[in-house]
Amino acid sequence: MKIIAGNSNKRLADGISEHCFTPLLPSTVSKFADGEIQVSFEENIRGTDVFIIQSTNTPVNDNLMELLIMIDAAKRSSADRITAVIPYFPYARQDRKSASRTPITAKLVANLLTTAGANRVLTMDLHAGQIQGFFDIPVDDLTSRLVFVKDIKKSLNLYDAEDPNLVFVSPDAGGTVRARKFANCFNGEIAVVDKRRPKAGVSEVMNLIGDVKGRHAILVDDIVDSGGTLCNAAKAIMDEGALSVRAYITHGVLSKQACQKIEESVLEELVITDTISDRCPKEITKIRQVTVAEVFGEAMRRVTNEESISSLFS
Repeated sequence: MKIIAGNSNKRLADGISEHCFTPLLPSTVSKFADGEIQVSFEENIRGTDVFIIQSTNTPVNDNLMELLIMIDAAKRSSADRITAVIPYFPYARQDRKSASRTPITAKLVANLLTTAGANRVLTMDLHAGQIQGFFDIPVDDLTSRLVFVKDIKKSLNLYDAEDPNLVFVSPDAGGTVRARKFANCFNGEIAVVDKRRPKAGVSEVMNLIGDVKGRHAILVDDIVDSGGTLCNAAKAIMDEGALSVRAYITHGVLSKQACQKIEESVLEELVITDTISDRCPKEITKIRQVTVAEVFGEAMRRVTNEESISSLFS
């Protein structure tokens, strides 16, 4: 096994490397004066099982291009198998034609990765599961659910596995299955926020489906971007009589003023993973990050040893 890290999330790469007991391969990723990316590996990788770790958060296009170039470099260095480890998959929200004359950019990214030379993709909590079908190579879509469930049990003494006052809330209809899987871990109930989007990046809560009155609510989702949907959903939940509301969301994109919005919201806490490096100022107290390095590290170890990955989450 050889592990190569891009520049997007070195801390997560270090954690994965530590779990796998494999040091990161020395490499140089630099830019020419005009912004072109240059990559070189400083060790022989011929015939090896290579894992390239690169999230594709802001700057998205730079990080994606860096990943593609690193894959091409590994292919031309005669690596036996190249696995693109993409904790946060780029353009996943553009997984279908939402209107006339629009692209399906997630499919384009799948084509780019395959053409560059990736033999396998390892990612986490894809925005839409059907993105796996865009590839003709194996795709392992890991989940942060078990990490979050452990954190809930450990950090919140209020909740236990049989707590009848616990309700898991999906901020939209598309996340109902995710909320149900969380609820099953606690024998809890679910609720769904019915919302509409007048335009991209803007949401309005219409109704709350389910009973949250007198209960402690936990919002679960895959991405928090501008924070508007999350804060509006949290307010709607509290308005319906919930005792408290927290959020557990995998990818903390947190663009623009999202951190400040969450700090000023009715949310007691937002817990995100480190698939994207921490983006909030130090004075923000309501946002906490947990690591998924062990999950990725164990999945990579199992890929190398030809072991089952699905049993990791059973």
